[in-house]
Amino acid sequence: MLEAIVDKISGFIGSVLVTVFVLGLAQSISAGAAGFWGGLPFWVICLTILPLVFYDFWDSCIRKK
Repeated sequence: MLEAIVDKISGFIGSVLVTVFVLGLAQSISAGAAGFWGGLPFWVICLTILPLVFYDFWDSCIRKK
C-alpha cells in the first residue's frame, strides 16, 4: 500500500519536473535567437512527447492491472 502511494507521488513529481524543464527549454529557444518560427519544430516535438510522458505515468502508476 505504501509502495503504491510512493510510486504515484514520485511519478507525478517526475512527470511535472520533466514537463517544466521541456516547456521552459522550448520557451527559451523561441524567445532567443531562433525566434518563434525557429523554435516551432521544438514546440511540436514537445507537445507530441509530453502526452507520452503522462500516459506512461498513468499506465505504470494509476491504472489498475
